[in-house]
Amino acid sequence: MTATDPDLTEARRDLAASFRWFARLNMHESVANHFSLVISADGKRFLMNPRGRHFSRIRASDLIVCDADDPTTLDRPDAPDPTAWHIHGRIHARNSEARCVMHLHPRHATALASLADSRMPPIDQNTMRFWDRLVIDEGFEGMGLSDAEGDRLAGLLEGGKVLLMGNHGVLVAATGVAQALDEMYYFERACETVLLCYATGRPLRLAPDHVARTTAQQWADYGQLAVDHLAEVRAILDIEEPDYRA
Repeated sequence: MTATDPDLTEARRDLAASFRWFARLNMHESVANHFSLVISADGKRFLMNPRGRHFSRIRASDLIVCDADDPTTLDRPDAPDPTAWHIHGRIHARNSEARCVMHLHPRHATALASLADSRMPPIDQNTMRFWDRLVIDEGFEGMGLSDAEGDRLAGLLEGGKVLLMGNHGVLVAATGVAQALDEMYYFERACETVLLCYATGRPLRLAPDHVARTTAQQWADYGQLAVDHLAEVRAILDIEEPDYRA
């Protein structure tokens, strides 16, 4: 993609809309958290939000272009957050299928990540979506402020899996913005259901493994849902917050 490529313009708008939408859903945190989107075939160049900008104010033109091989990125006046640079840069550099990476600390996902047992039991369609696709990071040792930490996290991901970061939050790596937005939304909903069920203190109605596996595959085959989801998000924002496109 080039700076004037129409596809890049729409990619910027897709990503900006995602920031706005997750702010509306109260899944953001202060001016922290970060999304990125690859814009080169080798995965080295990617769009990312600049440090200190609130999700609810992100516009397409605010997104900066980063190069995973450029160590001077953090010296720029519009530099990304250091944790974003080290985590996203290394994931994009190492995982070719991770075209869009979204990292958040949403309430329910972070609560699940804070439990001694952070597994997601197969108790409804949403939780079964992540059957055999959820990776749990048990190695948190502080903020991701080094390439070594970024490489460690990148090593836990394969393709489009979801990484539940113990004592931290959640990271989604997907093939595009629509897929990442949809995964993040449904993962937080699944975590909410799990925690509500745990709060009752009553036994869970666990689906058999083969049912969970079948349901996960049905989700995987239902790809148009993610495309439609993002399209509707943008349609709402086009009316209510059209400046996201600028």
